[in-house]
Amino acid sequence: MTTKQTHRVEAYNEDEHHSESKKSMAGTQADEHDMQVLGKTQQLNRNFRFISILGFSCTAMSTWEITLSSSIFGLINGGLPGLVWGYFIVWMGYFTVFASISELASMAPTAGGQYHWTSELSPKSCQKFLSYMVGWLSALGWQAGYASIAFIAGTLIQGLIVLNNPNYIFERWHGTLLVIAITAFSIFFNTFLAKRLPIVEGLVLILHVLGFFGVLIPLWVLGPRNSTEMVFTEFTNFGGWSSTGLSVMVGMLTTVYGMLGADSAVHMAEEIRDAGIVLPRATMWSLTINGAFGFVMMITYCFTLGDPFADMESPTGYPVIAAFFYATRSYAGTSVMIAIIIVNVTASCISTLATVSRQTWSFARDGGLPFANFIGAVKPGWNIPLNAVCLTFVFTTLLSLINIGSTVAFNAICSMATNALLSTYIISLSCLILRRVKGPALPPRRWSLGSFGLPINLAALLFLIWIWVFCFFPQETPVTAAKMNWNIVINAGVMIFAIAYYFVVGRHRYVAPVMLVKRDL
Repeated sequence: MTTKQTHRVEAYNEDEHHSESKKSMAGTQADEHDMQVLGKTQQLNRNFRFISILGFSCTAMSTWEITLSSSIFGLINGGLPGLVWGYFIVWMGYFTVFASISELASMAPTAGGQYHWTSELSPKSCQKFLSYMVGWLSALGWQAGYASIAFIAGTLIQGLIVLNNPNYIFERWHGTLLVIAITAFSIFFNTFLAKRLPIVEGLVLILHVLGFFGVLIPLWVLGPRNSTEMVFTEFTNFGGWSSTGLSVMVGMLTTVYGMLGADSAVHMAEEIRDAGIVLPRATMWSLTINGAFGFVMMITYCFTLGDPFADMESPTGYPVIAAFFYATRSYAGTSVMIAIIIVNVTASCISTLATVSRQTWSFARDGGLPFANFIGAVKPGWNIPLNAVCLTFVFTTLLSLINIGSTVAFNAICSMATNALLSTYIISLSCLILRRVKGPALPPRRWSLGSFGLPINLAALLFLIWIWVFCFFPQETPVTAAKMNWNIVINAGVMIFAIAYYFVVGRHRYVAPVMLVKRDL
């Protein structure tokens, strides 16, 4: 251990012994014990309970809203049956992923999430390096992921303007300003209303549910019906792939993206009361609720959207807007239904920004990022990582400026979020499986998969690798510069930078979480 690392560890221990948190901050005795075992000082208020963190997780994912908004990927590759069956397959696969992550979260309920688990469970020879890489992937993946969600909300607003005003010219800089505005709105909730965030999340959960029925019922009542064969058996391949099966695999990105964020609530672990049991339960229930809502909505959408090809050619830029207008034949009705999605996706931005800031703050707290002392600071009296929240605003604003020059370039950078986060799941679950097989015994946890742990972990790993590969595929062939999926280039570039930074600076400053863990307490 270097001198700088020693000083950092001593600082952690000194803070731990000399700071006495308030009851509202410390949570239960189990929470206090977890923090002592993990070698962390309680700096954030534990205001979240089961319902509020369930609302947080559901709105952060916003599965039915996001899958409808990104349905163009599935319509191009697979068509209506691809959307329906692809959704069901991905949903079932994600159950194994969420279950595995829930058990990991119960072992170590910390805002660090994947990079902490990797540090504690990986072989000693690569603990520090692997956890450092996972930390970078998670931080940048969530930062880019937030920008992509804000972009969906902003461009949905633009799409509505196009629908209601044919004279409106769709300008990219308009979308950029909307992204910045939505981010500023999310910042307001995550700073001045931070103490009220759990209450807000509980209310947003109600809005998430009511909004679902507010969209579902008009579609069933007003929309014409596609045939059962068209919805369930007539696969299409507009992407030009060599086989329909391959096209369906590529089109699964719609659901993969809509259910991404298994770790969203994990990074709020240090703000959840009784996190060791509440967090995994809320995580599993969020997938159950969101998945069921999304599946029902997807079937409804496929039955009522009319001609998929015509919807994809909509000048609004979103097939879902064209589909709602086809179903309702009403500008007002379509506007209200899309407005429900916009409001819920904006609520997702609020939750996602909280996740992003906590993950970034945690990694900086362990010395993993440049300017770690600044980013990892918690403002006294506020008990939130204010600097990390503001950093997210700056990062998103800079990313959104790229959209002014090229939407393709902006989407290429934001698309790294999917593969980056999937990579963190793959690495942390690989370490978990290796630990199960080779020992020593796993750390104690209050939410356990028991004897089913290994097969569930293996199923999750295989599923993740499978969808990870297809997330690098372009949507159409033949591939041009405009149609190319630059995901692999962006991910490779980030990793090269992270590795270089690690060997030049990071290895001297980064304190691997395992160095602070005291499992013998």
